[in-house]
Amino acid sequence: MEETLRQLGGLLLGAIPTIVLFLILFAAYRVLVHAPLEKLLAERRARTEGALEKARADIAAAEARSAEYEHSLREARAAVLKLQELRRNQMLQAGAAAVAEARAAAGNQIKQAKAALAQEVAVSRVSLQAEAERLASEIVETLLRQVGAAYRPAEGGQ
Repeated sequence: MEETLRQLGGLLLGAIPTIVLFLILFAAYRVLVHAPLEKLLAERRARTEGALEKARADIAAAEARSAEYEHSLREARAAVLKLQELRRNQMLQAGAAAVAEARAAAGNQIKQAKAALAQEVAVSRVSLQAEAERLASEIVETLLRQVGAAYRPAEGGQ
């Protein structure tokens, strides 16, 4: 057993330079490879996350602009519809005014025509009255002549 322990001690003593080299190699790896690699990965992660955050911010800004554009578009459509409604109302009012004006003009023409007709009727009545009186006078005169002619021969014969 003593031999085994001595061999084990010899192995341990021979392993010390390997352990030291391993520790130096590990320290060199940490300093030369691992630390710069961690730094590079952290930087890459930051860039990636930054790019993702920037992309998210850009998407949010684009959505906000899109919503603003849609809102502006809705407002423009509403303004156009309001303008069309206003013009339609103006045209309806203009049409109603034209109809009212035409009715007033037609009413005036009717009044003038009634007045002219009434005047013609009055003139015709006066004319007919004068003609009737003249005809009546003629008829009376003619009758009187006929009656007078009928009585004259009878008077002369007695």
